[in-house]
Amino acid sequence: MSSSSPSPTGPCADGSCEVTVGAGDVVEVPAAYGLGPIEVTAVGGYEVEMTAPVPASGYSIAGCSGGGGVTSQGGGAVRIRCGVGPAATLNDAMRLTVVEVRGKNAVLRIAPAP
Repeated sequence: MSSSSPSPTGPCADGSCEVTVGAGDVVEVPAAYGLGPIEVTAVGGYEVEMTAPVPASGYSIAGCSGGGGVTSQGGGAVRIRCGVGPAATLNDAMRLTVVEVRGKNAVLRIAPAP
């Protein structure tokens, strides 16, 4: 039996995707991004709220629009709130863009940071 973590699956597992999500959806991203699966907790107005476990120490985000922010939830997790607009860079490894919000759904674009 292998002791390594299972590989992420789904449309974002390779590190690049554009996906439509709603509250309760989980987006798997590669471990290289420094986050566990991103869970969408709320979509509304022009914002998307998400949580994600942070398996390693340290976490950074830059460029999140719409009054976005990050708060620690204890237990190694963060809450991310981003509005429609320019891409946010997470952990200097991943770009996250809220492309649009349509009612209770949002389109997220995830890609490696340049």
